[in-house]
Amino acid sequence: MTVLSLIILLPIVNALAIMLGAPARKSAQLAAWTQLALTLFVVFGYNREVGGVQFGSSWNVAPEWGLSLRLGADGLSLVMLLLTALVTVAAVQVSPRIEKREGLFYACVLLISAGAAGAFASFDLFFFYAFHELALIPTFLLIGIWGHGQRHAAAWRITIYLATGSIILLVGFAKLYLAQNTALLHGHRTFDMIVMAKTPGLIPAAAQGGIYIWLLIGFGVLISLVPFHSWAPGAYASAPTPAAMLHAGVLKKFGLYGLMRVAVPLLPEGAKEWAHLLLILLVLNILYIGLVTIAQKRLDMMLGYSSVMHMGYVFLGIAAGNAVGISGAAMLMLGHGLSIAALFAMAGHLRQTSPTLVFTDFGGIAKKAPFLGYAFGMAAFASIGLPGFTNFASEIMVFFGAFSSAPRPGTFSFSAIQIAVICGLWGVVIGAVYMLRAFRKMFMGENSGTAQVSEPPSSLRWAVLILLVALLIGGVWPKSYLSFIQPSVEALIAK
Repeated sequence: MTVLSLIILLPIVNALAIMLGAPARKSAQLAAWTQLALTLFVVFGYNREVGGVQFGSSWNVAPEWGLSLRLGADGLSLVMLLLTALVTVAAVQVSPRIEKREGLFYACVLLISAGAAGAFASFDLFFFYAFHELALIPTFLLIGIWGHGQRHAAAWRITIYLATGSIILLVGFAKLYLAQNTALLHGHRTFDMIVMAKTPGLIPAAAQGGIYIWLLIGFGVLISLVPFHSWAPGAYASAPTPAAMLHAGVLKKFGLYGLMRVAVPLLPEGAKEWAHLLLILLVLNILYIGLVTIAQKRLDMMLGYSSVMHMGYVFLGIAAGNAVGISGAAMLMLGHGLSIAALFAMAGHLRQTSPTLVFTDFGGIAKKAPFLGYAFGMAAFASIGLPGFTNFASEIMVFFGAFSSAPRPGTFSFSAIQIAVICGLWGVVIGAVYMLRAFRKMFMGENSGTAQVSEPPSSLRWAVLILLVALLIGGVWPKSYLSFIQPSVEALIAK
């Protein structure tokens, strides 16, 4: 059994043990911390000079169909595994006291983590998809049973949307499988993403556009790309804190990672065919959703819309199609996942004093709870891309990569992607407006509201500190993450 299989199986085994009567919280903490330790072992054991896929293993499932459970880690998947492990630890640590079905609650949290880790470690298209589906049912249960407000409606909405996106994605994967030029694979088709990426011309250029649009829509629903975004803000507002952290911080990155892993190397002509549609939608994600975010009066809804908005920047990096832009997008996935998880963790603590999380119910929190003030401020500053945090270096790379991806057609004219970059820069201003306004109303000044806020427990403090330290590492020393990401991205583009 390999270390990657342990990273996936450990949460599943502990989830089963919890359901059979093992102490729920302690077992979940043990699984989360052990998963993080194993992930760090892979990170520090990865040979960056050699690069490529390491820690690999493969088990044949249906050789006649080219189906095998193939696990491995390159720089891109490794960073996503690290994000999964960090957010899982934080989510388990900040979990509130569970009054009903505690065992099922923690089992669901661990199954989401296992599904995400399995998807990011899989290099077989079928299991890449299957592991993501593993995480959907626990998400539904967490929101429907332990959520807040209109939790039942939110649980069904997110399930219907994500199931629809998954079906569309499955059709896209089936078309990708059937379109393969079998003459290049000795008469067989394959689900192996490494083999597919290493086989030039495997997908005929004429078929790429039709496949790409299925993948874009399917992944787009899962990522909350406009106009498929309406499920996300309400779901995150109604979700219990660990579910919001894991889905917004980790699971939503599945679609973005899938576009990088599948569409970039296999469907370059399809990407060109639908480039203008993607640019229009990502600009709507940034500007339209940004303006909607400004109008929010509740912290949870603001964070939900903010999460949707920031996906536009990652799409912009992917649309750039070059190593700088895509590497920046990959690192932004990490930065956004860490920052939004930290913000939802602290929002969960504030919800205990004001269930609605309306801005006007708070005021002067930083005076009464200095740690909460400093930590929320740092996570908010990271989210809007201030220097010193992973998000800043990532967004700079996205903007430079996208702007340089196409030459200007004239002295005073710009290409479509350069116009999208300019819109993205305005989005940075919009992000600063809504995030700083929320911080000022809730944390600064005098206590003008009714909520009585105290410092969070030590478990939440440590969880948030772990996420903030990871954000600072990427801001002060971007190469710490880029040295893993960029070679893998360059290899994908080269193919």
